Amino acid sequence: MTMDNDPADLPAPAASPGTDASTDVGRGWDHIGAIIVDATLQRRQNYHETVKPRVEALIAAWPDAATTSGFRQHLDTGKLSDVIDWPSPGRLAQMEEITCVFEREGIDTVMELRDALGDPARRTVLREALAAVRHVSPKTLDYIDTLSGTDTGASGI
Repeated sequence: MTMDNDPADLPAPAASPGTDASTDVGRGWDHIGAIIVDATLQRRQNYHETVKPRVEALIAAWPDAATTSGFRQHLDTGKLSDVIDWPSPGRLAQMEEITCVFEREGIDTVMELRDALGDPARRTVLREALAAVRHVSPKTLDYIDTLSGTDTGASGI
């Protein structure tokens, strides 16, 4: 098991596959499905051995899941656990719930997620809705900021 604050377990810099190299983002994904899967799987997992390969598999298999609506279409097929090789129903349910939050908040793209997190009023509403999802802790909320490329000055990630 790795330490929660181990910098080696954070996502790779923006130059790696599946990331948005076109923006000034230190790390993160330009793929909503990747953000949802990464944020959900990161809890108590080794990033490089467990999380990153599954996120990359998702991006390769479902490139059109870069939007919430695209991710939803794939979720509805019931094949996510096969694509990311993750049998645990708890984490899969958490991914479903985070997707529902994004849908309710009208967030379809990573840019819309960044915009929502960058707007103080929308940020509060979004973070409260995400915090209501089981196992979404304050650390996970800050991690979603990081994965989306939102600069909030959050520490301890």
